[in-house]
Amino acid sequence: MRLRELLDVDELGLLLVGPDAGDGVMDRAIRAVPTIDLADPGRFLTGGELVLTGLAWWREDGDAESFVRVLDRAGVTALAAGEVEHGRVPDDLVRACRRHGLPLIAVRPETSFTAITDHVLRRLHRQDVGSLAAVVERHRRLLTDQGGPDSVLELLRNSLGLDVRVLSATGRQVAGSHPPLRARTAVALSARYLAARRAREAAPHRVTIGERLYSLVPVGDATAGEAAELGDWLLVVAADTSDLPATDVELLDRIAELVADARSAHEAGKAALNDLARRLLDLLYSRVPADEIPIRLSSTAQALVSECYTWQRCQFVVAKGERPGSGPIPAPALRVLLEEALIQPDGPVPVSPDDIAATVDDDDHAVLFVLVPEPGPTLDHAALQQRLSAVLARWLGPADSVSIGLSSPVDAPGNARRALDDARTALRLAHDGPDRVTVRGPDDLTSHILSLLPLIPAATRHAFAARLLGPLRDHDSRHRTDLLPTLEAFLDCDASWTKCAARLHLHVNSLRHRITRIEHLTGRDLARLETRLDFLAALRAG
Repeated sequence: MRLRELLDVDELGLLLVGPDAGDGVMDRAIRAVPTIDLADPGRFLTGGELVLTGLAWWREDGDAESFVRVLDRAGVTALAAGEVEHGRVPDDLVRACRRHGLPLIAVRPETSFTAITDHVLRRLHRQDVGSLAAVVERHRRLLTDQGGPDSVLELLRNSLGLDVRVLSATGRQVAGSHPPLRARTAVALSARYLAARRAREAAPHRVTIGERLYSLVPVGDATAGEAAELGDWLLVVAADTSDLPATDVELLDRIAELVADARSAHEAGKAALNDLARRLLDLLYSRVPADEIPIRLSSTAQALVSECYTWQRCQFVVAKGERPGSGPIPAPALRVLLEEALIQPDGPVPVSPDDIAATVDDDDHAVLFVLVPEPGPTLDHAALQQRLSAVLARWLGPADSVSIGLSSPVDAPGNARRALDDARTALRLAHDGPDRVTVRGPDDLTSHILSLLPLIPAATRHAFAARLLGPLRDHDSRHRTDLLPTLEAFLDCDASWTKCAARLHLHVNSLRHRITRIEHLTGRDLARLETRLDFLAALRAG
């Protein structure tokens, strides 16, 4: 075990106080870890030790010189001094270690020598690791473990003291130690992996971030294409795997195989969800009655795999990317980027990988169906703008841009076509946005239309409102109906049948009858976003 690896263990909180981390100091090897509080420990030392001392032997300045001299002559790797006895590491000891070039580590009061010893011994437990029987047994335990990648990586950490995580190629942590890596570190690691992959460098790939060295090991076979590489997984090992014994490298290879199996299972599930998204999109563009859509979807094999048997509350995200000079960003690659960016299991609106079904439409737009909890918060376009801007900007070129349209929540299949239409219209509005990543939602559409009203002469506004709403006012007056209030409530509920029916205390079928009557009298189709915006403008103008 290298001194660097020990100092990198955040839980121990060890601090190198001298000499400076140069001249190979951090690469010194630790072979044993005795605890010594004798003034002359020479006869117990053979070289390569990390000596732990509580400083019971130190009383005054001058005591440290002879103690450190003995350690230096014995070839000790480093000295770790506890701060409990004297409240700090004495300056006398710091000066003596610097004179002899012996690394000195301060051990804070809350860190026990037992914790340090246990950690080092796990890494040095080569008798067990070197035993073929132990390696085979450990492989068997990994292969039969049913807890998924997290439990496998925890077993690795406990048995060898190796910190290993699984990252996606966009820097999202899929499995491994908690807390996760800092976002900048994770992104830097994944960017290094993609650069090595594109250059066809042999794995493992090594990268140093700060003072920590990482080895990057691909999970599974790499396939060609931008979308494929963005969907890759990689093992991130917080160590130089070239320094590990052959048995440890073999174990890492087996773990990579196990994680590859987990990735394959994940991709099979995603493929079923994404095929379901394609089928749903085809149904929404067809003339199939809205109420039949869940029935047709539930009868597919994809529904059985993804366990989607009934309509689930969702929002639509439609996106398109541009690369000046080279045309649009490939929709499959943009789809993967958006999937990765939207995943936020602990966010205000929890989104897991299984909550997203994605496809590409005939206009080469990425289309995502994102499940949102019911009841509960929904995706907000302003918050989504902030999140996607932060995540996507890491992967976009300097002149690239992405436009995104977001729908309101879809509580029932009857609202799905309207919501998809809203998202596509919001996408067109986002295309004119000034930012590299622009998200627009239903509220933006309303605000955009209403902001134009003051620019229209009053007489023109009133004439427009009278022409569009006049037939409804006349009908309500002659027949004592409530078509105009029904229209206002329908628009205020974002054209949601269930919400509007609940507000008006009507059965959904009664509401449908009223809306059909409104459409007949006005000659307008309320399923179209343009129609709803016209009515909204007319109500405000009148």
